[in-house]
Amino acid sequence: MSRRAVLITILLLLAGCTSGEEGSAGAGDLAAATTVPGIQLLGKVTDPSGIPVPRATVTVGADSAVTAPDGWFDMLATPGPLQVDKPAWVGVESAWDGSNAFTQVAMEPRRLRALRVGAEGAGDDERFAALLTLADETAINAFVFDTKQEGGKVFYDTEVAEAHESGAVVNVYDPGERIAQAKEHGLYTITRIVTFEDSYRAEFRPEEAYDGKWINPTNTSAWEYPIALGEEACRLGFDEIQFDYVRFPSEDAAQISGQLEMTEEERTTVIEGFLRAAQERIHAEGCAVSADVFAIVVSANNDQGIGQRPEELTRHLDAFSPMVYPSHYSPGWLGLDDPNEHPYDVTSDAIQDAQERIEQGVVLRPWLQAFWWTNDQIRTSIQAAEDLGVGWILWNAVSNFDRAALPTDAELAAS
Repeated sequence: MSRRAVLITILLLLAGCTSGEEGSAGAGDLAAATTVPGIQLLGKVTDPSGIPVPRATVTVGADSAVTAPDGWFDMLATPGPLQVDKPAWVGVESAWDGSNAFTQVAMEPRRLRALRVGAEGAGDDERFAALLTLADETAINAFVFDTKQEGGKVFYDTEVAEAHESGAVVNVYDPGERIAQAKEHGLYTITRIVTFEDSYRAEFRPEEAYDGKWINPTNTSAWEYPIALGEEACRLGFDEIQFDYVRFPSEDAAQISGQLEMTEEERTTVIEGFLRAAQERIHAEGCAVSADVFAIVVSANNDQGIGQRPEELTRHLDAFSPMVYPSHYSPGWLGLDDPNEHPYDVTSDAIQDAQERIEQGVVLRPWLQAFWWTNDQIRTSIQAAEDLGVGWILWNAVSNFDRAALPTDAELAAS
C-alpha cells in the first residue's frame, strides 16, 4: 500500500471513531482527542523538465517531508510558506494556503561555472583579487579552494589536531577571509579535500598506510581525519565539501596494496561506505557533498581496480565531478589518434556516459582541462558541457586562467 493510501486509511479510521459507541467518552471529548492537526498536502518535486527530484526536503512551518525516488511527498501541515531544499540545488519557496491538497514544485540544480583556486591563488592577495575580477567579468560563479591537497598538506590553521601532529599544516591563507571575499562577489564556495593520498598521514599512521603516500581505505579509522576536516570546512563557511582521491591507489601502489585481490564489489563497497559516512556528517553541518573521480570510470564497465563506479558513488553524493582531461586519454580513444586535439568530442562523450549512470537527483559537474590547451580549445570543451546542460570546473594546477578562455553570461546565453 502506498504512503498516501495508508495516510488516507488512517484519516478515515479516525473519522469513524468519532461516531461514538455505548460506554465510550462523550462525543466532544473523543473528537478533540482524535483531531489530526494540519491539512494533508500531497505533492511532487521535479526539475524544470519534469524529471522527479528525490531526497528533497519540503518544509511548511514546523512540518517537513522528504521526497521519494519518484519525487512525491505527503505530509500534514498548517498552511504557510512552502520551502523546498536540496543540497547542490537552488532552493524554492512558494505560498500554500491550504486550499489545494496537491502541489507541484519545480527546482533547478545549481549550475556552476567554477575556477580552481589552489594555494598559490588563495595565499596571495594580488592573485586572489585578479581571480575575483575574472569572476566579475565572466560567467564564473563559483570557486573551488584547496584546503587539503595532494600529498596531504593542509593550508590553514585547522583545529583538527591530527593535521598539526602529523606536520601537515602549512598556514597559507585564512579560509574565512577568502570565503567572505568570494561571497561579496556572489560566488558559491567549494573546498577540495584530498582523501586517501596523504604522505603525512602515511608516515604518522603507518598502520593505516599501503606505502609511502597511500592510506588504506578499508581501515575505517582512517576515514575520521578527512571527514573531520570536511566538517570543519563547512563550519568555516564553505557551501560544499568535495572529496578528491576518494579511491584505492592506481599504478605501482595498486600492485602491492592487496586491493587487486579484493573483488570489485568489495572495493566499491568500501568507497561507497566512506561517502555514506561523510555525507551523513557533513549534511548535519549544512553543506553539500561532492566527489572527483577518474573520467574513465564513467565510460568503463568496471571500477578500474580503484573502487570507483558511478552507480555506487552517487548514491551518497549531491554533486559528481569526473575529471575530463582529453590529454589523459590514450591514442585511439573514440577512434581518435590524439584525443587531446578533440576537446569537444572527448568532453561530450564523457559527460553523456556519466549522465546515463549517475543517481537521479545528483548534479553532474565535470572538471575540464585548462592546461596544455589554447584558449579556443578550453572554450570548445566548455561549450560541450554547456550544450549538454551541465556546469563545469576548470582545472589548472597553479590557478593560471586567461580572461580570453572564459565566456561571459551573454555569450553563454547566445550560444
